[in-house]
Amino acid sequence: MALLNDDYRHQGMRKQLVQAIRNGSARVKDEAVLRAIGAVPRHLFIDDSAFLALAYADQAFPIGCGQTISQPTTVAVQSQLLRVEPGMKVLEIGTGSGYQTAVLCTLGAKVFSIERHRPLYETTKQRLGRLGYKATLVHGDGYKGAPLHGPFDRIIVTCGAPEVPEALPGQLKTGGLLVIPVGPDGQQKMWTWTRKEAKVFDRQEHGSFSFVPMLAHKVAG
Repeated sequence: MALLNDDYRHQGMRKQLVQAIRNGSARVKDEAVLRAIGAVPRHLFIDDSAFLALAYADQAFPIGCGQTISQPTTVAVQSQLLRVEPGMKVLEIGTGSGYQTAVLCTLGAKVFSIERHRPLYETTKQRLGRLGYKATLVHGDGYKGAPLHGPFDRIIVTCGAPEVPEALPGQLKTGGLLVIPVGPDGQQKMWTWTRKEAKVFDRQEHGSFSFVPMLAHKVAG
């Protein structure tokens, strides 16, 4: 994969970021996830040049349309909880900048990603293609999921939902896993739902996080 403007300085900063995540309080130990974080050039997913010097700081940044590129530790935690294996079909709700999408692609997933904001959808689709990441992007309502592309091995939601959208659990394969932050704006709990049977799910909570809100049943032009 030919990466644009990714020099030794950027690669060195990624190594430092990976080490900080590995040693941090979130206890990210999945080596495949850490390698993916180390491989994806986060600075190429930030459009505002004012933030480029801080591209490998462990923090979120605004990307337009009221959205953010997630904190790298949060991306690593969600990716670790997702337990992706190469070849799995993964549905991502909230494409945003495409950074999480690129991490999932690097992990070997076949990614389908939904973005409600058309400007982000169009910009990110071009960016991912330019960088060589192959994912199917959809401009649509994340609350509805992507039933025409399912069922999925994994579903990841990268924005804070007030509740688990009704359509999403049913789009998992048996044995499939949903990772989703649930709760009021900026005060979510991370949950995993594992589909044991058609209507039987094992639910587990994984701590507190802060995400931009998932807006119900809206598609922005």
